[in-house]
Amino acid sequence: MKLISWNVNGINACINKGLIGFMNKENAEVYCFQEVKATKEKMPKLLENFHEFHAHAQRKGYSGVSVFSKIKPLSAIEGIGEELFDTEGRVLTLEFEDFFLVNAYFPHSHRELKRLDFKIKFNEKFLTFCKGLERNKPVIIASDFNVAHKEIDLAHPKTNQGNAGFTEEERKWFDNLLMEGFVDTFREFTKEAGHYSWWPYMNNLRERNIGWRIDYFVVSNSLKDKLLDSRLLKDTLGSDHCPVSLEIDS
Repeated sequence: MKLISWNVNGINACINKGLIGFMNKENAEVYCFQEVKATKEKMPKLLENFHEFHAHAQRKGYSGVSVFSKIKPLSAIEGIGEELFDTEGRVLTLEFEDFFLVNAYFPHSHRELKRLDFKIKFNEKFLTFCKGLERNKPVIIASDFNVAHKEIDLAHPKTNQGNAGFTEEERKWFDNLLMEGFVDTFREFTKEAGHYSWWPYMNNLRERNIGWRIDYFVVSNSLKDKLLDSRLLKDTLGSDHCPVSLEIDS
């Protein structure tokens, strides 16, 4: 089974940059998109053979996550049961026969870290939510976590110490996520530095590969032996992020 996760930074803009052609080429069973930004009224219809699910933010043009699946899920859950976070359209969960798929767009802690406390509270509630799901079956998390976990995960770790997405608090939470029994799938297959999923729109940073790895597939440890591949599709354009793919023995 092949799954794709991608922060599209506006789904309608990404369509204009080749999203549908990308979906046809990859031929995945499931696509998880973050930061779709579209309202219900302006949500595009992509391909006919997909079941689609959405969590929209109340604020127009902001956040939002969507899942397009060839496989009909058993159920869908919007949000994590916390109104403070769920009004921002950040989490969408689909239940399949053998696992829960959680598509999430984590808050950005912002300049001057003005949303760091909000993010850490979201992180903690999110982990509690996922551990609750895990009592029933394994969990696959597809997400822009908005954090580079280790120094290996960004091009300039020294100059970014304490900046948004690389604070001690955010990185420690990711440590805790893994200690709670989850696996960073990309690092199961790729150990070296120089692999990133997001590059700022300036100074040709993408062409120079000066970026951050902040987009992940994270899975329950019980699925570790079923992992077949996890990679960054760095040559796919259409957003300031690149897609992440996961192949798993279903």
